[in-house]
Amino acid sequence: MTIESYIDYYDKRVESIDEKICELISQRKLISSDPGDPTSQHIAIWSKKYNLNEDFLNDVFSRLPREDRYKPIEEPKGFLKNIPVLKSFEDNNVFYSVPFIRQYENASLVHLNIDKDISEEKLGDMHQFTFIELSIEDSRMEYDCRNNQGGGSGGHISFDYIVTPPLPEDTSSIKLMFKEYNEPFNRKPTGHEFVFTLDK
Repeated sequence: MTIESYIDYYDKRVESIDEKICELISQRKLISSDPGDPTSQHIAIWSKKYNLNEDFLNDVFSRLPREDRYKPIEEPKGFLKNIPVLKSFEDNNVFYSVPFIRQYENASLVHLNIDKDISEEKLGDMHQFTFIELSIEDSRMEYDCRNNQGGGSGGHISFDYIVTPPLPEDTSSIKLMFKEYNEPFNRKPTGHEFVFTLDK
């Protein structure tokens, strides 16, 4: 079989099985939006039972809950104004703050700062950066929150989150809920969470 013909190759004998896989993934999503990953014991048992490589199974399950990674990011357009938020939270000498939200016609941009005092750290010390995801609690609307970009240096790092649809003028019922993970796109949280309410 040539490379060209292999690109278009599909064994029709597995078609019904592949459709069943899609059906099971859909059922999994309906049961739980955040099911976590199977334990190492589950993976070891299933690996032996179905003659599959453990690393392969770990990779499959680590990607299943992250379908939102593949959704296109809606770029904010039509800047309207900055909304001052001025909310902060301190934990273990790390200062978290949301100074403002940028309002656009099609989206909102939530800005998060993380600041740590590193004056007593030695030259060459490695800073452990964590990754924080945003979700929004609002009884009136469901929002999609996507980490747009992040970066920093020294003891400072910042993240921007694109929120669609745009947040309303009245934000009194909205909560910004931040959850920390060790790695980007990793569904295993560190247990560190904090919430900012947007009431005045």
